[in-house]
Amino acid sequence: MPEPATRHGRDGAAITVPPSFRAMPRWWHDVAGREWLDRLPGLVSAHCARWGLVVDGPCRHGSNALVVPVLQGSRPAVLRLSPPGDDIAGEVAALAHWDGRGVVKLLAADPAEGSMLLERLDPSRSLATTPLPEAAATLGRLARELAVPAPEDVLSTSEIAAEEAAHFERRWQALHEPVPEVLLTAATAAARRRADCDPGSSSVDGDLHYEQVLTGERHRWTVVDPVLLCGDIEYDIGRALWSRLDEMPEDRDVHRAVEAFVAAAGVPRSRARDWVLVRSMSYLLWGLERGLTEDPPRCHRLLELFA
Repeated sequence: MPEPATRHGRDGAAITVPPSFRAMPRWWHDVAGREWLDRLPGLVSAHCARWGLVVDGPCRHGSNALVVPVLQGSRPAVLRLSPPGDDIAGEVAALAHWDGRGVVKLLAADPAEGSMLLERLDPSRSLATTPLPEAAATLGRLARELAVPAPEDVLSTSEIAAEEAAHFERRWQALHEPVPEVLLTAATAAARRRADCDPGSSSVDGDLHYEQVLTGERHRWTVVDPVLLCGDIEYDIGRALWSRLDEMPEDRDVHRAVEAFVAAAGVPRSRARDWVLVRSMSYLLWGLERGLTEDPPRCHRLLELFA
């Protein structure tokens, strides 16, 4: 469990970096990252002094960032700190683009320091614990809500699909053909279909899944850490399936979740099917390349189900 933060006055704050954060695999071979971990207490104090913050509870973290609950006057917020090298400028741009529409509100940021001040949500209540297919329908509604016109210079889902189609077979062969060729053929064909279609101009969250959706005061459900793309808003539906596939033992359960997402998002089922195939093949290959053992079989099941 994270160690509790120490609360101080408005002129500063002190925190203890949770041992569980220091133990994350990303730091094992990252000297600069481990040095950044050592500097975190000082960085938190500096940002508290700069933005008038008081530490207000225990630190939390994911695999990459430290999140510190703070008060700015009477307003609850969180200070999020990310290590050098992470694309904080891109994250800030995404949050500024949506400006609180379906996503966490950005209150202040310093991309050079890897820091953001964000509205506080409830980390104990995410869509990960909401029953399926209600959770899938919520993701679909959020995908639709986020589908405002995208900036012209962001990466499109069709570009991603083209890249996947170009490299699926080489990666599959390098891994000694881990799934039947018929599944590779189906995923490659789906990627080519999505690459050849006009992606449109809708904004897309390229990292939309259950654990990234928390409850808050402004909205019942709010997206955190969005990745801004443009194109097909159902781009990440595969992740919505494999991340909770163990809760869907029957094939009909999987189809029910897809139907809930598709109906709420207002997208064609055939297009959603294509993205399940593309994303499942992509993640299966990526996982095997890195020695993962649990998620590749889940992706294999989705490929067999939708091919």
